[in-house]
Amino acid sequence: MAEKYNLKNPAVKRILQEVKEMQSNPSHDFMSLPLEENIFEWQFAIRGPRETEFEGGIYHGRIQLPAEYPFKPPSFMLLTPNGRFETQTKICLSISNHHPEHWQPSWSVRTALVALIAFMPTNPNGALGSLDYKEEDRRALAIKSSEAPPKFGTPERQKLIDEIHEYMLSKATSAPLDNPTQAPEEHPRNEEVEAQDNSHNPEGSPAEEVPDQAGDRIVEEQEVPANANPSGVEIPREVQSTASRNQVLQTSETRVQNPKPATRVQKPDDRLFTLAAVGLTVAIVVLLLRKFIKSTEYGAVFFNGS
Repeated sequence: MAEKYNLKNPAVKRILQEVKEMQSNPSHDFMSLPLEENIFEWQFAIRGPRETEFEGGIYHGRIQLPAEYPFKPPSFMLLTPNGRFETQTKICLSISNHHPEHWQPSWSVRTALVALIAFMPTNPNGALGSLDYKEEDRRALAIKSSEAPPKFGTPERQKLIDEIHEYMLSKATSAPLDNPTQAPEEHPRNEEVEAQDNSHNPEGSPAEEVPDQAGDRIVEEQEVPANANPSGVEIPREVQSTASRNQVLQTSETRVQNPKPATRVQKPDDRLFTLAAVGLTVAIVVLLLRKFIKSTEYGAVFFNGS
């Protein structure tokens, strides 16, 4: 395959790299390979996502890679009727050429197939190439899709489609029932289980009537202090800092709304200060007079006479 193309071409080099990776690391959920005569055209098959109406289905399709790949996105076309996308029509996805603004050169065919599987059970919302079948119709198409691969294109294309289909069948699990209601043998077992449940219920109410405590209970949000963590679950720092700020703000608001009453300071009796001042004044005056008298002659005579 490689000798037919210019290995210096970025698109050819990237495609051959993805082919090698797809063959060396296959998946149970999808398979895709290019044509021998044109490596820009791939055939693929995806498995319907589990626990959906597409479970058990094998859906074939075609991928057309542009010459500018991986810098421009590929186009996708489903070949197997599925009830979600039209067949032989380019479908509109964020990974397809309908939205080149979303495409990333780092994405690959493998990435696109994983995204396509994830798109299967989503709401079509009127997108181009989308269908909105009922669940029972999609389940019927899922069962039918595994019976035989679709017929499309040249013998070379059909040969590759058949090989991919055989690979998907070899990795497949048991297909879901066509109609889940067609299982009457399970009903007696269910009634027996209900009878056992009622025997353990003194009020006689069936177990399924008990409301889900997590779903029916109204949980009130309570303010939790920033430092309190009774559940032992690690709280992110951002949450702790936010809670701390809220607590500080609430404390400040409380202080503003409820100011503390002014406390009256009891002062000592003013009369004590007055008496102390008068006594100190008298003592100073007496000391000054004695000093003055001693410094004068009159004072000396006076003291000698005494």
